[in-house]
Amino acid sequence: MNKYLYLMVFIGFFVVTLVGNNGCTIHPVEGEVDESPDTDDSSSEITDRSIPTKDSTLPYTVVEVFYATDRSRSESNAPNEFFGAKRGILSYGTTQVSIPLEHEVGEVERPSWWKFEFRENPEKHIVLLSISQKEKSKYFQALANRISATKEKSAFIFIHGYNVSFDEAARRTAQMAYDLKFDGTPIFYSWPSDSSWIPSLSLRYTTAENNASWTQTHLKGFLKDFVKDTEAENIYLIAHSMGNRVLTKAIKEMVSEQFSMKQFTAIILAAPDIDAEVFKRDIAPKIVDSSQSITLYMSSTDKALQVSKKVHEYPRAGDTTSGIWNDIQGIDMIDASNIDTSFLGHSYYGNSILGDIRSLIIEGKSAMERGLEREQGYWKLK
Repeated sequence: MNKYLYLMVFIGFFVVTLVGNNGCTIHPVEGEVDESPDTDDSSSEITDRSIPTKDSTLPYTVVEVFYATDRSRSESNAPNEFFGAKRGILSYGTTQVSIPLEHEVGEVERPSWWKFEFRENPEKHIVLLSISQKEKSKYFQALANRISATKEKSAFIFIHGYNVSFDEAARRTAQMAYDLKFDGTPIFYSWPSDSSWIPSLSLRYTTAENNASWTQTHLKGFLKDFVKDTEAENIYLIAHSMGNRVLTKAIKEMVSEQFSMKQFTAIILAAPDIDAEVFKRDIAPKIVDSSQSITLYMSSTDKALQVSKKVHEYPRAGDTTSGIWNDIQGIDMIDASNIDTSFLGHSYYGNSILGDIRSLIIEGKSAMERGLEREQGYWKLK
């Protein structure tokens, strides 16, 4: 028994030593959350490019990402815990996110127990360094200044899906902007999706569905304000999973209200967790003329959508086997089933598919020009 006790003591000492000597003591990642009202002219803070921030004194790159969220404020000031999963009022601000110099395209590097990493380190991981809240008027002024400083006056807005926290959305948005080499302004809209561990996944999913419906009005208002107050000329909307419900409903209402959509250059619907028949009948016909280009990425190997199909007893729009591509015109339907789609086959917007998205929004190429294989009624990624 004594030898096992000695072994446990040794392992414990080894772990404590690793944690105590973590690189974050040199480059702290807790950051500071600025909750004070903006008093300076926001234009003084604007640089020519939103990403990346070059600083030769830092062993990593910093990406500034704008956000809008209707999550409630938590009691913590730590960036990773600043916003919770409950409903709140719509608020605005910016985040600073680190990208390690040895970053792999498509990856969101995080601490790994397998590598004996127990704390975030911006030299190795994508880290939410800080959050700065802004008053609405100063927020849109800062956005307008930033966007006007870019060549194409462009921006993309990412709407995340189910089981995603605020900090995860910030990190993913920064990663996409960095990997795409996007010369515009990255923004994410974060709604109250709960990523905490709850024994009843069905309860958490039902809550997320309710919140996705609840937040839609806020997203619609944000998009209207964005178009009106920033004068962006090229806006790219990217939604994933359940976030597609939020986006498509907002776009559908804006079309019904005859709101001008000319600035929406492209809409990307990745793995939409939407009833396939509802999408075909009620959504696609309404949104098809809302943008110069609409692309829907689907997969027959998406396990999360397969689970959703079982829960709802009907196929989802992001499932290739739904067959809706036979009846929808004006939307590029792309089958991504052959792609390595990472964990649960539901995050493929973050890795291999980035090359196709880059060709679409950065190079402005059509599906045919991007070298996709043409099948009956849809395109296929090789």
